[in-house]
Amino acid sequence: MHAFTFHRQTEPETQEISRAAEVFQTTLQVLKNRVKQRYKRDYRVTELLSGADLDLITELSECPSALHPVSCQPSHLSKYRTITGVCNNRQNPRWGAANTALVRWLPAEYEDGEKEPKGWNRERLYNGFQLPLPRTLSREIVRSACKSNDEAYSQLLVHWGQYIDHDITMTPQNSASPVRTGKDCSNSCKNVEPCFPIQTQDACCDAQGCIPFFRSTPDCFVNPQYDTQQALQRQQLNAISSFIDAALIYGSTPHLQSFLRGPNGKLAVNNAVRDPKKRPYLPYMPMLPTSCLQNLQEPHWDRVECFIAGDVRVNEGLPLTILHTLFLREHNRIAEELKHINNHWNAETIFQETRKIIGAVHQIITMRDYLPKIIGSESFQEFIGPYRGYDPTVNPSAANVFATAAFRFGHGTVSPILPRLNESFQEHERFCHLRMHATFFSPWRIVNEGGIEPILRGMIGSAASVASSKMLVAEEVTERLILMNSVERMDLASMNMQRGRDHGLPGYNDWRKFCGLRRVRTLKDLAEVVGDYRVAEKVLNIYKHVDNIDVWLGGLLESLLPGARTGPLFACLIGKQMKMIRDGDRFWWSAEGIFTQQQKNELLQFSLSRLICDNSDVGEVLPDSFQRGTYPCDYVSCDHIPSMNLEAWREKRLDLQQCAYPGTIKNGDFVLSTTSGKLVALYSCSHGFKLKGSAAIVCEGGRWNGQPPQCT
Repeated sequence: MHAFTFHRQTEPETQEISRAAEVFQTTLQVLKNRVKQRYKRDYRVTELLSGADLDLITELSECPSALHPVSCQPSHLSKYRTITGVCNNRQNPRWGAANTALVRWLPAEYEDGEKEPKGWNRERLYNGFQLPLPRTLSREIVRSACKSNDEAYSQLLVHWGQYIDHDITMTPQNSASPVRTGKDCSNSCKNVEPCFPIQTQDACCDAQGCIPFFRSTPDCFVNPQYDTQQALQRQQLNAISSFIDAALIYGSTPHLQSFLRGPNGKLAVNNAVRDPKKRPYLPYMPMLPTSCLQNLQEPHWDRVECFIAGDVRVNEGLPLTILHTLFLREHNRIAEELKHINNHWNAETIFQETRKIIGAVHQIITMRDYLPKIIGSESFQEFIGPYRGYDPTVNPSAANVFATAAFRFGHGTVSPILPRLNESFQEHERFCHLRMHATFFSPWRIVNEGGIEPILRGMIGSAASVASSKMLVAEEVTERLILMNSVERMDLASMNMQRGRDHGLPGYNDWRKFCGLRRVRTLKDLAEVVGDYRVAEKVLNIYKHVDNIDVWLGGLLESLLPGARTGPLFACLIGKQMKMIRDGDRFWWSAEGIFTQQQKNELLQFSLSRLICDNSDVGEVLPDSFQRGTYPCDYVSCDHIPSMNLEAWREKRLDLQQCAYPGTIKNGDFVLSTTSGKLVALYSCSHGFKLKGSAAIVCEGGRWNGQPPQCT
């Protein structure tokens, strides 16, 4: 159980909401069961309870949204983001914030109208037929023994997709029910909350005939903007902020951020191990020993524990860990230079300014370099288009269909091999290429096998895989996916489809209609969309009806758009989501007042190639590391890669001449901001301390208008 659930461990704040949601859901179920026993028929909650009743149950369940309504304090109006994303939108403080529900662009489709997933009752018919088992679909349609190379792009493009997805969404799983029977989902093939096992009908994965599967954690907040019936439908939680804000580096909760911070505005680094050039690695997790895999061939070597970062999934694969490592080093490099440029800045200002820069470059790489390659330039113009400024009417929260289906398109681009290359971008003499399954939860391969460079060169120097209807997802992740030291073999494709059913996602055709695309009605229609008659025929033979096709599989099967790595449905859904994330973010890097024009010009100089040059031992790169090139003719020296000039962040100290430096406080710090032309010191406390007094003091008439607060 520990091994299976490790990669979805959540922060205390998320666990609190999860438990409250369980109490809320269980209370409703108990009431329904008792009424059914008395009156011998099923009732919906809306027939039994008034709005006032539901408000009371929400409060008694200790749902945080009911007990602690959001109020945007002066500290939330700072020039920096809150760590949770709350109060980004001042009128709707929870939009885009961590630990809020994934939004619905189409109403959920549950078998009981409220919470039972599609396929929960196996005998239920859809359009006259049972839904096919996800495992059957995975083995008959999705699984591919080989993959074609992408002629245009490197593996880094694929890994950036996973990396940036971890900055936008994380749906925690209900690994153990705190208020129900405590059912052990790893030893049961029955659909009993919170278990929704994937039936296998084969013996390759589990002798029981199923793969363990935990339902996603529900949200417990009854949103007053919806009618009661829609509000009571089970909604899934996004445990992290939906903004592109580098939360996977810094965390989405004060608790985690406080652990990740180091001295002098830097991030904490590993005190036990360094790379051969003494560059830092990510810190180890605090609870030792961890469950990450070890080198069984060299048992006498020191243990290499799981790393910790702002996102709990940092150890899922070596490329992901390497991107985290590069940005840890980049934060500390920038922080050190900013301190040299502005030696009057305190640690809080250095940290927040650096975090602001790192968040901005995440946005730039994603919008400028990544998305046009994924959805194609035409779809980018159609669904995203030029930036017009911050729009407070746009809800930037991640959509359920985006998190659960559309942005999982990348699973079809995963290569079965992760190359390790030497300085000449040839196969490494000491470290052989790795099968993808050998990269999961194995940070020891970085620490003990040459640092990040061999794999990093493999990421930028090797071709990505491309999905096609005949070769969708590599066997490495449908047959050999492992989670820590679990004995279970997992199937990523089956899990994707089961997750979509768990979330009550409408089918493929409904989403085509949502995007203004023509519905698929016949085998001929499906063949045109897929681009292969035999594949379309096989799909329809298994599903029996076109309206039963799962949205993830349907979207993955579509022929790729010109110059894109997705078909038209996923291009639409990804484009719509990214536009909302951009336009609904008050702190978007190019929004008015976030950076000066000079700073914006410097930010545009940033590239992943420069990141690699500044934070690794790789000395030659491609100008665009997402592109595929041939060594040495397409590569250039790092000396020719542009870099940001941080002099654009040099700050004059003229304002401080009016009031001198504001007082420091114990267990807290301040940042300086300008509001209505006046200098303001905004104080905040370290995690675990409560602010006593005014959070803000203002420089007026040559003096501060109050005393600094205390942190108790």
